[in-house]
Amino acid sequence: MTPVLRHAESDADLRTCFPLMQVLRPHLQDSTAFAARVRRQGQVGYRLLAAWDGDAPVGLAGYRPQENLIRGPFCYVDDLVVAEAARRHGVGALLLDGVRAEARAARLPHLVLDTALDNALGQRFYFRYGMLPAALRFAMPLTTPLTMPLGEPAR
Repeated sequence: MTPVLRHAESDADLRTCFPLMQVLRPHLQDSTAFAARVRRQGQVGYRLLAAWDGDAPVGLAGYRPQENLIRGPFCYVDDLVVAEAARRHGVGALLLDGVRAEARAARLPHLVLDTALDNALGQRFYFRYGMLPAALRFAMPLTTPLTMPLGEPAR
């Protein structure tokens, strides 16, 4: 298998990519809503790079340029998924190479992604690819009540 990298840009491409993205993002339930979401995120730079084996995507990498005060400008990889049958065939590295080339062309000096703490296989892949952990992200749903008043320092 020698997949070809091509951005998924048409609605037909996005609908074709939906089942594979749903492997990574099972909360996404509808291909039309997925395509609309990709289009909306595209307004802030999100692109979906696909590794195509013929007419079928075997891997996807969603990415966007970002900038913050700690890192400056960088390329953030939102999504990276490879079809089960295509794993261990270099598709993930091919996708990251493609994203890295896009980031370099945009003169972005860093490639950044998050992975779940329990994603040991993904972490092993990122280490082998040459990526190193740089932070630990904390998050909370905003539907929960605050446990300490705003402005009070954490202990």
